[in-house]
Amino acid sequence: MVALMDDGYLERLADLVVGFGANVQDGQIVSVTCEPGKEPLTRAIAASAYRHGAKFVDVQWFDPWIKRARIAHAREDTLEFVPEWYGQRILALGDARAARIALAGVTAPGLLEDLDPVRAGKDRLPAVKESGTVVNERTTNWSIIPCPTTSWAKLVHADKPDDEALQALEDQLVHVLRLDEPDPIAAWRARADTLVSVGRRLTERRLDALHYEGPGTDFTVGLLPAGRWDAARFVTVEGIEHMPNLPTEEVFTTPDPQRADGHVTASKPLVLTDGTVVEGLRVRFEGGRAVQIDADTAQDTMRTIVAQDDGAARLGEVALVDAEGRIGKLDTVFYDTLLDENAASHIAFGQGFPFLIGEEDRERTNESQIHIDFMIGSPEMKVTGIAADGERIPVLVEGNWLI
Repeated sequence: MVALMDDGYLERLADLVVGFGANVQDGQIVSVTCEPGKEPLTRAIAASAYRHGAKFVDVQWFDPWIKRARIAHAREDTLEFVPEWYGQRILALGDARAARIALAGVTAPGLLEDLDPVRAGKDRLPAVKESGTVVNERTTNWSIIPCPTTSWAKLVHADKPDDEALQALEDQLVHVLRLDEPDPIAAWRARADTLVSVGRRLTERRLDALHYEGPGTDFTVGLLPAGRWDAARFVTVEGIEHMPNLPTEEVFTTPDPQRADGHVTASKPLVLTDGTVVEGLRVRFEGGRAVQIDADTAQDTMRTIVAQDDGAARLGEVALVDAEGRIGKLDTVFYDTLLDENAASHIAFGQGFPFLIGEEDRERTNESQIHIDFMIGSPEMKVTGIAADGERIPVLVEGNWLI
């Protein structure tokens, strides 16, 4: 076994996200977004950023226990308030052409379970809508990477003592991040090359729609004629290549927000940014909108979120994940969207990605203050492309690309 939290592996993880994921450039400002309990990796990232020539490292902490206090005690009419400087900070990072790094992994699972779910659904912090703006404008090079904590490990490996649970999670993260490879960066570049190639082939087919068939899912979503499929290898307006997600195993596009019909069943729990766990999510779509949302847990929270604005009930992303990725093969529910969405095909409520759409269709991209991915893929799922003339083309069957 290896211990990620040992200094050597901690430094390798920090160097992976700084030097490759976000690809920090000499003289850049680097923003690190994190939570209490993630101090060791945060400090290692700061050290790595300065070794890579960063001009300044700015750390922003978000404390979920403070959010709990707000939901429990604040006046209801204030719960949707977000100080304007939260958004201004993100936009300022874009203006400065900064690098951004965020640490994933739930730190307080179940913290809000005993609170009013409707009140919890109104407070969307730490998410802010301006994050979508800088992503779509491609003004920052950014990356998200998982950070192991004991609280997260206990959620994933509930049957193990604390120290064994943390060790098991660390071992899994080393593997899915390819830190067990002699050259992790070379391994990631090879995987990214494969995914980019798949995205190119999907784009060239100019499919009109996708049909998903799987356990609890029978769903058709329309695609935009000028849409492009991409993998998580982005380039900023300044030409800086970066990997927004580490790990990443997906190819994705922005669908037609007016065309989604049928029903989907989540194949994994959805964990919201505040740690709320949504189990057994089921959604029915008509004419592009989610018209019925049910869940075994946090149902009212999800209904409140999806009613937040007109675009929140429509889709902004569809993503396909094959069986060759390392996460799915572990057969583990990580209760973290970064990992779970890269283990199974998924779709997302809310904001789309205009940069994936040609000028002629760009204004049709869905707009919303939210972007929430949830997993619907499974080994049994069959994804079929539908051409403009009605021809049905197998795309992804039992995790294998057929396109």
